[in-house]
Amino acid sequence: MIGRSRMHGPWWLTGTAHVVILAVAAQMESAVAWPWALLAMAAVSFFAWLGNYRRYRQIHDLPTSKVASAAQGYVELLGRGDLIDGTPVISKLGRRQCCWYRYQVEERKSDNKWQTIDQGSSVAHFLLVDDTGQCVISPEGAEIVTGNHRTWYEEPYRHTEWLLVPGEILYALGEFVTTGGNLREDVEERRDVAALIEAWKRDRQALHERFDLNKDGTIDMQEWELARTQAKREVRKIRGQMAKRLTEGVHLLRKPKDRRLFLLANEMPDTLGRRYWWWSALHLAALAGCGVGSLILFGFK
Repeated sequence: MIGRSRMHGPWWLTGTAHVVILAVAAQMESAVAWPWALLAMAAVSFFAWLGNYRRYRQIHDLPTSKVASAAQGYVELLGRGDLIDGTPVISKLGRRQCCWYRYQVEERKSDNKWQTIDQGSSVAHFLLVDDTGQCVISPEGAEIVTGNHRTWYEEPYRHTEWLLVPGEILYALGEFVTTGGNLREDVEERRDVAALIEAWKRDRQALHERFDLNKDGTIDMQEWELARTQAKREVRKIRGQMAKRLTEGVHLLRKPKDRRLFLLANEMPDTLGRRYWWWSALHLAALAGCGVGSLILFGFK
């Protein structure tokens, strides 16, 4: 089955937590559980209201900058996604070329419930391009909102994949820095090498096929050293291409160090902000309704 949906980052921002609480209360088959369930839903709605409203305000209040003239620091950018030359990103499940992917594999158990057995996301850099220039996106730690979603079944497994693909609208909130001079030092080569190796570890089969030279089922110290050397080569190749392509300096968007929102989305900011506003309004209404309902039920005890 193939479908489309959106991934809104933290799952508690929507109504998922309320459904879980209601299901637990229904399974308890006791009237005593319902006032506590309503109280829990009110608490979740409070934090979800704060989370959604914070996202709405940051999207609404921050002006959109152009890559070439963006100030250093926290910015909002709008352009299209693109790949860095010579560095395609291939999704793990669907084997599609993309800028970024996230995947999840679930297994159907004997009680007909799904259990996650594998999941992960890419950390490779890609580009945001507008009519003034281009900015390298480091997606590690980002909250992703995407309409590119696909689910299919191969019993007893369910596969789900989310993508950001080249050529689509790309909206971004994050910390903008421009680097120059020694590219390896500015973009923190060691961190990027470690991130690349960590990404390789998530696909153990591919890792062993590539670096388990003696085919003994383990990666020994010598083979790990080979993997680190190869990771350095790939990172330096990417940076060399970026340095050649971006002669006036490399613009980089990354996760802010002050814990502000780091958001990537493949839709217009007005649409995205409006959705967060509606979710904040719904949760505020749910907070009032569930709070009053729990007080009433506690009063009847």
